[in-house]
Amino acid sequence: MTEPGIDPVLQRWRLVLGDPGAALNGGALGADAQRQDAALDWLYARDADLDRRDVRRSAGSDPSVVTAVDWLDEIHQLFPKQTIERLERDAVQRYGLHEVITDPGVLERLEPNAHLLGAVLRTKHLMNPEVLRLARRIVEQVVRELMDKLATEIRTSFHGARSRRPSRIPRAADFDFPKTVRANLAHYRPEERRLYVETAHFRSRSRRHLDRWQVILLVDQSGSMLSSVIHSAVTAACLWGLPGIDTHLIAFDTSVVDLTCEIDDPVELLLRVQLGGGTDIARALAYAAQLVQVPRRTVIAVISDFYEGGDPAWLVRTATDLVGAGVTVLGLAALDEQADPAFDRVMGQRLADAGVHVGAMTPGELATFLAETIG
Repeated sequence: MTEPGIDPVLQRWRLVLGDPGAALNGGALGADAQRQDAALDWLYARDADLDRRDVRRSAGSDPSVVTAVDWLDEIHQLFPKQTIERLERDAVQRYGLHEVITDPGVLERLEPNAHLLGAVLRTKHLMNPEVLRLARRIVEQVVRELMDKLATEIRTSFHGARSRRPSRIPRAADFDFPKTVRANLAHYRPEERRLYVETAHFRSRSRRHLDRWQVILLVDQSGSMLSSVIHSAVTAACLWGLPGIDTHLIAFDTSVVDLTCEIDDPVELLLRVQLGGGTDIARALAYAAQLVQVPRRTVIAVISDFYEGGDPAWLVRTATDLVGAGVTVLGLAALDEQADPAFDRVMGQRLADAGVHVGAMTPGELATFLAETIG
């Protein structure tokens, strides 16, 4: 709450600018705003770019005075949830304050979210067993939320294309517009230019009878692909057990690790992933090629930024052979909720020229593509 005599807009700008904004409203801050300013200083006074520009948020700030636990307690009292998540994310990702997620006292207070999950996976090698046990709670909760969100999309995609048989269960997605119009034409009133519907018709959904297909997800586990690694693990878990589909999950850097036996436990799978290292996409694709049983009933999705550290010619040659044999090959530069990738466009074009479907997808879009391809 803003104190009497203090303009709330100027006070907010003063918090954004730090000491350089002291001229605003005489630099006056209310009691809570002073605490907010100190909490912001604890984090953002670390920005080396401020020294380069001869600008400091606060002349006497000393980030080492307050511990990460104290700071976390303070921001949870002072800021709304969205701001807290941004501050926690900046602390870990922008300033590398790993103690924020490797201190047991801190982890117990953190609210699980997707950004925090990524930070945990990046720093799990710094955690002792006690901290890792607490971090697992974060992984479990975020993965459960992601699976709940994606499972419905995947099951709807795979368990029912609309059939032409009528349904007694009205669902907006199954509304049969042409049949409804034809059945109610007698109720059209020209003077009002309106059609009154007495009976609405809906299509039913029938389960697809699938031939057995293979879906092979190849996931680049370099640090830049972390979000796609998380969503690939969740997507594979949701695909696992669907009728008529054999799902494989392969992680790679310069080596190849087959994680298929752990698909049904995405939490354990993610805790096993080792981020970083080089990238040998050609080796991973060659491994996937050995798994193919019936080429025309196989989808291979290579999830990578396509900065190939291995043999580019081998990669293109293997992709060409797979496409020629009838395998559907996807090259996904991202598999996450943003689907906004940065990738090697030259290599992407070479793969596209070889017949690979190159682009980026959300997990839901991948599920729809698979359902349409398999169905």
